Amino acid sequence: MGVEPENTLRSFVAAQQAGLDVIELDLHLSKDGALVVMHDSDVDRTTDGTGAIADKTLEELRALDAGRGERVPVFEEVLDAVQAPLQAEIKDVQAARALAEVMLDRDLVPRVEVSSFHDEAVAEIARLVPGVRTALVGSRFGTDIVERAVEVGAATVCLNIRRLTLEIVEQARKADLRVIGWVVNTQDHLRLVRALQLDGATTDYPEIKRTARFTA
Repeated sequence: MGVEPENTLRSFVAAQQAGLDVIELDLHLSKDGALVVMHDSDVDRTTDGTGAIADKTLEELRALDAGRGERVPVFEEVLDAVQAPLQAEIKDVQAARALAEVMLDRDLVPRVEVSSFHDEAVAEIARLVPGVRTALVGSRFGTDIVERAVEVGAATVCLNIRRLTLEIVEQARKADLRVIGWVVNTQDHLRLVRALQLDGATTDYPEIKRTARFTA
C-alpha cells in the first residue's frame, strides 16, 4: 500500500477499513518453512535488515522492523487480522505446498484466490487444493499469456496495465478469462481500465475506490 508500510498487518487493516473488495498479499518461505508475507525475495528494501528471506528463520525475520515498528507477518496472522477476501500471490514456487496446507486446514477456498507469475506454482496449487480460484500474473507478456493461463487452469490473468492491449483483452475474453490490471495508481490508468472494460484493478491507494473497484 502507498499509505502504510507494505505487506504489514497495519496496511491490511487499513485496506479493509477503506472498504476495498480484495486485499492482495505476497508470500515467500522462510528458512524454516514459515509462510512469510513480503513482496521482495530479500528484506533489504522494506525492513531494517539485509539478506534473503530464504536464508532467515522466522524468528530472525520477526526481529526486523518492517516500517513504523511493524513486524514481518506470517500468512496466518493476516487471516486472523482481517475478514476481507484475499488474493495470495506466490512469489516463491516452493511456497505453493505450504499455502495449500493452510488453505485445506482452514477451509479457505471460498475466501482466498491464489496468484503467481510462475505457471508451475499456479498448476501446483490447483492440483493440491480442489476448487481453488487461481490467477496467472504477467509483467512482460504477449497474447501467449492467455494460452499459458488456460493451460494451468487459471480463471484470471492479472496484467501490467502499462503493457495491456485491447488485443490481449479480447483474446482473454474469448478464453473466458477475467482480466485484472495492475498497478492502477493514476487517473490515466483508471481511464484505461474503464476503456478496456477490465474486471478489476490492483492499486496501492485505497482512496481510489471512490471511482472503481480495486484490490490493494
